[in-house]
Amino acid sequence: MAAIKLLFFFFIFGSFSPILEISAQGSSFRCASTGATCFSLIDYTSRNATTLLSIRTLFTIRNLRSILGANNLPLSTRNDYPIAAGETVRIRFPCRCNNGTGVSDRIPIYTVVPEDGLYHIAAEVFSGLVTFPQIQAANNISNPNLIEVGQRLWIPLPCSCDEVQAQRVVHYGHLVQPGNTLAGIAQQFDTSENTLLTLNNMTSPQSLMAGAILDVPLRACNSSVRPGSADYPLLVSNGTYVFTARNCVMCRCDAAVSWTLQCTPSRISSSCPLSQCEGNLPLGNSTVSGCNTTTCAYAGYNGTIQTTLDVQSTCRSSSVRLLEGWRNNIHTLLLLSVSLFLWL
Repeated sequence: MAAIKLLFFFFIFGSFSPILEISAQGSSFRCASTGATCFSLIDYTSRNATTLLSIRTLFTIRNLRSILGANNLPLSTRNDYPIAAGETVRIRFPCRCNNGTGVSDRIPIYTVVPEDGLYHIAAEVFSGLVTFPQIQAANNISNPNLIEVGQRLWIPLPCSCDEVQAQRVVHYGHLVQPGNTLAGIAQQFDTSENTLLTLNNMTSPQSLMAGAILDVPLRACNSSVRPGSADYPLLVSNGTYVFTARNCVMCRCDAAVSWTLQCTPSRISSSCPLSQCEGNLPLGNSTVSGCNTTTCAYAGYNGTIQTTLDVQSTCRSSSVRLLEGWRNNIHTLLLLSVSLFLWL
């Protein structure tokens, strides 16, 4: 099929107009860990009413479960689940770091359609998560005014895999809403203003702008996944879940459960092997003996599902018990002294 050349500037000044009051402003995230890979999150706000299937297609998300987990939606949610215009959906995607920045690892891939232009693709289709010069550079386009119908474009979403204050985190591209403050965002996501200022190369909280994509570090649940595992490091933020080990294991992060990753068999395929620890303890199950709770924890995947026994003590240490005993004795002596004083 003959390629059709598309004029770019027509779409800057032509008939396309914003539907929402706010649109994201493309940015880049710093990532000093050259060659590092991880998974990141980013906010996407559709300008029109759409469905999860349409968003999956746009962001080249193979499996519905990926978008369900990122948004903590029930597994029973269907592809035709409606998304209202202006509603924000979190996208989980692979990230790779090079040359001091992080970008999505060769996805999403967008196929140019008639009447497309780079500006329109960046600002309208992807709601400003990237800029047209970023798309141009990522795809080695010499003339941004000319693209072809059917051309496949890599959309380089901003992300990072860097540790923050020596802790592994999930980097989250948060869309700043009108009225948001840096202090409010820091409190909402359990971080500090100084951390956000540093990560985003901001000089002051007052420089925060509605529509900006802010690099927000989300604490990840502690896991037993070993280095060398195909999914190491398995970083899952609070209130989300992921599928791993060829979709045979489901892992959920819940801050209320001691910030410990909870992994269980996914039970979505009969071809998944039985996962258990020593003593035939099934993955995700626990036993209690005295002060110790022993859980069969997920430890990684390298062709086979690996597990390990995670032992947590639920009893107070002897020093704590001794201190409490002394405190109780002192309290009793004080009561006896007061009683004796009143009796005399």
